Amino acid sequence: MTQIGIGICGGGYMGKAHAVAMASVGAVFNTALRPRLEMVCASRPESAERYRAAYGFQRATADWHALVSDPKVEAIVIATPQETHREIAEAAFALGKPVLCEKPLGASIEDGAAMATAAERAGVANMVGFNYVRTPATQFARQLIANGDIGDVTWFRGEHTEDFYADPQAPATWRTDGMANGTMGDLAPHMVNCALALMGPIAKVMGEVETVHRDRPGGTVTNDDHAQLMCRFESGAMGHMYFSRIATGRKMGYVYEITGTKGAIRFDQEDQNAIWLYRMDDPEATRGFVKILTGPAHPDYEPFCQGPGHGTGYQDQIIIEARDFLRAIETGEAVWPTFRDGHEVNRVIAAGLASDQAKSWQDINSF
Repeated sequence: MTQIGIGICGGGYMGKAHAVAMASVGAVFNTALRPRLEMVCASRPESAERYRAAYGFQRATADWHALVSDPKVEAIVIATPQETHREIAEAAFALGKPVLCEKPLGASIEDGAAMATAAERAGVANMVGFNYVRTPATQFARQLIANGDIGDVTWFRGEHTEDFYADPQAPATWRTDGMANGTMGDLAPHMVNCALALMGPIAKVMGEVETVHRDRPGGTVTNDDHAQLMCRFESGAMGHMYFSRIATGRKMGYVYEITGTKGAIRFDQEDQNAIWLYRMDDPEATRGFVKILTGPAHPDYEPFCQGPGHGTGYQDQIIIEARDFLRAIETGEAVWPTFRDGHEVNRVIAAGLASDQAKSWQDINSF
């Protein structure tokens, strides 16, 4: 086992999740590289020190430049606002340091392209934090599709729906300002990434983007509340995706339905330890969707628990992500999703936004 010094930029919601994951991943997966929480960075010195004490870092700083350049920081996690991603990542790559960056990759398609190029030029491990696709259930779904268990896939429906802005009287915050913080910038990338993981590349999209509550207490909303995309995959399959932060009653509506010529799959993140599978070759009398509870037979479940149906949770997804990042550093082999994969998500989002403006289908290769 070899220690590796981890520096995390950002100590808030996701910064904490990554700190906990890095502190736990060695014990869960017996990784060859064992993270050492070396330094955490926050926007203010007092915040940085608070995060250091709470999460167990060796040191704290309010200057991300100091974190990136420190020789004891050997790998970097970026968990700061999107507009800061590019500068931090490019500085880290210039020093040959691996980077795990929270989604989405940068604040624009230009940021994503530049970050992917910088990562490839540096030749070091790089990964984007799309954690939901790493649940044992969704990893199992990927296996079923890849193995042909449901035949040729003909249709995909996905959504990422939440209700944290369903109340029109909820006050304006940073989340209601700027397209990077809207639904297409915040929620949509997760489901687009899921679609790419399960279905392969998207060829073209037709999008609609809408702001439902334009005025909130404290300010005017400058980004979108919900959006939908029709899409055609390169495989020829049809698809539809819907994203919303005003979906009343939905808390973690990361949902997909996949139809194939031999069967179908359903999944809902609010019940993340189960997947529903339909097989056409089952006896007619008992043919129907079967609920499969995840357990040790499914990907990345057993390291957390040996009991089927006991379940994994949100934090476990981040621990799996940390394992994959460390493995990429150790082996020198790329682990999906790389920065280039993250940029592919950005291209789909950009095409969807352009489609809304042009009121026409948009070819992904144009972005």
